[in-house]
Amino acid sequence: MSAPARTPSSSRVGTVWRGLRREPLGMAGLVILTVLGVLTLGAPWIAPHDPNDIDVHARLLPPSWDHWLGTDQLGRDIYSRVLHGGRVAMKVAFAAISAALLIGLLLGMLAGYGPRWLDRCLVVCFDTLRAFPTIMFALAIVALVGPSLNTVIGVIILASIPGYARVVRTQTLALRDRDFILAERAMGASTARILGRHILPNIAAPLLILASMDVPVVVGIEAGLSFLGLGVRPPTASWGSILNDGYAYLRNSPWPIIAGGLPLVLVTLGFTFLGESLRDILDPKRRRR
Repeated sequence: MSAPARTPSSSRVGTVWRGLRREPLGMAGLVILTVLGVLTLGAPWIAPHDPNDIDVHARLLPPSWDHWLGTDQLGRDIYSRVLHGGRVAMKVAFAAISAALLIGLLLGMLAGYGPRWLDRCLVVCFDTLRAFPTIMFALAIVALVGPSLNTVIGVIILASIPGYARVVRTQTLALRDRDFILAERAMGASTARILGRHILPNIAAPLLILASMDVPVVVGIEAGLSFLGLGVRPPTASWGSILNDGYAYLRNSPWPIIAGGLPLVLVTLGFTFLGESLRDILDPKRRRR
């Protein structure tokens, strides 16, 4: 009996896994993100205390067996708040990046494969959105709409779409005149089939790498807005609000600053290591070298 044929997707996953096993930094990033993912997703069951439970008699305590990272100015357990704050950060990151990636993918392929006038109109829109600094754009939207988690997600989506759309447009323009695309067009293939079956698989890898590198940026934006009081509303835990509380009481206890800043550093390192390794693994030129 012959062995079952491997599908392209399973072959690609196997290639990525074998490449990561040869990349120490890539494996380190994967381990860091796996541990953080398990802790944040399991926060309701792992956290030893309610993140919003106030105990004024236990305020600003150092780390102990009962409070692993100490307590804040209201006596809330910092470790529990960090875990629940990670859920907020991951929710914002994955919701915003997924939506921005999908919209940018559609608009970028339309700009690169569509008529010339549509390309020019979309490029003007992309350049207009990118002309505004992300933080200033976020502050303006929050001032108009009001601070909330949904507002933060919406701002990040609008600010991220042009970056993905630009990459997709460039890749589509480079592929539209290739021989296999011209052959499909000569055989009467529809535009949807060409985009979905031939162009999309060839631009998926760069997009996934870009998305993985954007996760720490998005998490930093959410933490920055929450630090300024323009993101997640209290008493919901957020890494930015933990940093804000720690900054206000830095002379009394350094632990809120350490607890709020360390997850941001680990997320940045994890996604940076993983993204760099994926780029080396999925880039055919680098793989041949």
